Amino acid sequence: MTSPLWRRFLPALVLLAGLALFLVFGPDRSLSFEMLARHHAELVGWVAGHRAAAIVVFVAVYALAVAFSLPVAILVTPLGGFLFGLWLGALLSVIGATAGSVAVFVAARSALGDVLQRRAAPWLHRFEDGFRRDGISYLLFLRLVPVFPFWLVNIVPALLGMRLLPYTLATLVGIVPAALVYAGAGAGFGAVFARGETPDLGLLLQWPVLLPLLGLSALSLLPVLVGRLRGRRGAP
Repeated sequence: MTSPLWRRFLPALVLLAGLALFLVFGPDRSLSFEMLARHHAELVGWVAGHRAAAIVVFVAVYALAVAFSLPVAILVTPLGGFLFGLWLGALLSVIGATAGSVAVFVAARSALGDVLQRRAAPWLHRFEDGFRRDGISYLLFLRLVPVFPFWLVNIVPALLGMRLLPYTLATLVGIVPAALVYAGAGAGFGAVFARGETPDLGLLLQWPVLLPLLGLSALSLLPVLVGRLRGRRGAP
């Protein structure tokens, strides 16, 4: 027995409505490093006095930002590093981002998965076979390359039939390197604010930062390459 159409599309509609409300009524420049530079002392004081609540709020805000695909998620990981330090900030960012990504994955699979599979072109079925066979390696590659939009990487595996558990594990692992880089940058914001300056994440897009991530992304495809080579050698 199939579920009603409205129930299948409800999770996706909720996420889209959240994004629409943010774009219409949400702040434009208030969520920025300029805002953080102005109010960092008050924010640090509140976190110091309400540590447990701050951790819960941070993870929840990050999860919602990713789930609603809000254009502020890139600011949140450095903020976590600034507020909680490198290791805890990265850990909380990974938890929040993974939770939000799983919400998007489930919504996309519920709303579009069956429809796409019925109407998919033959070339898309080839991608489905690849994701079912080596989904973790492919998703790790997509997570590690700092080029693909995060919201798109959340949706594509759902449309290609990837199962939830491998998706969650690959997302959890794939987010870690970038989370450490961004949280590490945020951990140094205190010195930047002390000089009266505003942080610039453009420094994280330089080749000394990008090359290690690209190297890790290439390594993530190594199991796929080895499997292909073994398959060819074993073929008659």
